[in-house]
Amino acid sequence: MAQAFIADLHLTTERPEAIALFEALLGAAVGQVDHLYILGDLFEYWIGDDAACAPEFAPVLAALKNATGGGLSISVMHGNRDFLLSGGFADLTGCRLLPDPYRLDLFGTPTLLSHGDALCTDDTDYMAMRRQVRDPRWQAQILARSIPERMAMARNLRQESGTATGYKPETIMDVNADAVRMLLRDHGLKRLIHGHTHRPGHYRVDTPTEPLERIVVGDWYEGSSLLVAGPGGLRLTAATDLVGAVTEVMRR
Repeated sequence: MAQAFIADLHLTTERPEAIALFEALLGAAVGQVDHLYILGDLFEYWIGDDAACAPEFAPVLAALKNATGGGLSISVMHGNRDFLLSGGFADLTGCRLLPDPYRLDLFGTPTLLSHGDALCTDDTDYMAMRRQVRDPRWQAQILARSIPERMAMARNLRQESGTATGYKPETIMDVNADAVRMLLRDHGLKRLIHGHTHRPGHYRVDTPTEPLERIVVGDWYEGSSLLVAGPGGLRLTAATDLVGAVTEVMRR
């Protein structure tokens, strides 16, 4: 069967329409898709697996559990908003947590998966922040705080991030082409699929020998980006078009 990729859903109860769309996608994917890969930022924020009992996370966790229980394999990669996802989340949902980057043989084409934020090397402020929040010692300090404290911190960080982003040039918030070339070279691959930048599309990365391929899965703020892969190729479309996309890519 086909395989599907989504990223940057940023699910929160403040956007119930996005949660409803995600639930619909999971329902449609069971029996149509063999494996769903979520390439980071499934949640708008995740403050630790011990907070999974909070009502705002319940609809998404239940939908994931129902889908995996129905036979859909789901793998989840950490994003820059839900980097505290851990084994408790996996146990609750039946999902598998993926390292970043992750190598996948996609219908005969070796492919590298990533959230994509580690490639935004021109944004030095963000890269410094990323190093901090991915530090296990920093994470342990945060997880030692109470759930209400962590919730307030997450909301403050969301506001600060939105303010900072508004002042940054668009160019530095995209991936750096040299970083993409180096990543693919280090893994000996020619294709990368990632999210994070909210700029969906198929991109060519030139090299002195041959071009590399970069596919970006878009976010779920204005639409519902979805990438479907099969033996007949790749299709980047809307989540509401899952069945049509599967039909197309399964044709040789």
